[in-house]
Amino acid sequence: MNYHVLTLFPEMIENGMNTSITGRAITKGLLSLEAINIRDFAFNKHQKVDDYPYGGGAGMLMQAEPVYLSYESIAERIGRKPRVIFLTPQGKTFNQDMAKEFALEEDLVFLCGHYEGIDERVLEEIVTDYVSIGDYVLTGGELPAMVMMDSISRMVPGVLNNQESGETESFSGNLLEYPQYSRPEEWHGKKVPEVLLSGHHANVDKWRREQSIIRTAKWRPDLLPKADLTNKEWNEVRRLRKQWKEEVEK
Repeated sequence: MNYHVLTLFPEMIENGMNTSITGRAITKGLLSLEAINIRDFAFNKHQKVDDYPYGGGAGMLMQAEPVYLSYESIAERIGRKPRVIFLTPQGKTFNQDMAKEFALEEDLVFLCGHYEGIDERVLEEIVTDYVSIGDYVLTGGELPAMVMMDSISRMVPGVLNNQESGETESFSGNLLEYPQYSRPEEWHGKKVPEVLLSGHHANVDKWRREQSIIRTAKWRPDLLPKADLTNKEWNEVRRLRKQWKEEVEK
């Protein structure tokens, strides 16, 4: 996987990505990262890339040409037009299925906006995907780009030491991850569930799925319609909802 980030703050991307799991994957050559400074493609000595928007309004707008030229520098080098993700609150909300889809690409370009946005004409010219990480406003696209790259990287073969962990953790199968425990067996009077100490793998798997369903029903019920639950599991969800409702009304 080759990441290309078009940004006004390349050091922010480099510092964030060259650490932890992604940093190790970059060192191993499983991922590559280049943060391209859009200012390097400006046509003035001050490397100014913004101007006032036509029609008036507050703030400044990133100009089309520097953005386009920075994109072109990538397309010419790799010999094709890559997939370009523009980080914007107007885009589709990023999720695990999207992470898996993007992980299949050889090259991904992330376009990070600033100020009041980017000239619409260059977006129409180069952007293939409009993506948001949530319904709130940030200073720029760098943090969302790093969030997405971190998530996507976990789906790239070899990036995780145990590939299974990328498939079985939170949001896999539209269920939240089950609770996990480590040593000691008792801490602050709280004991590890007996089933996890039993060594009976089938019972452990059954308990983990039950706990995932309970957590999802309690914290993220919006995910349940997409989860593959049996009739018995749906009945249990309805029982839990009724129980929780009665507890609140007491």
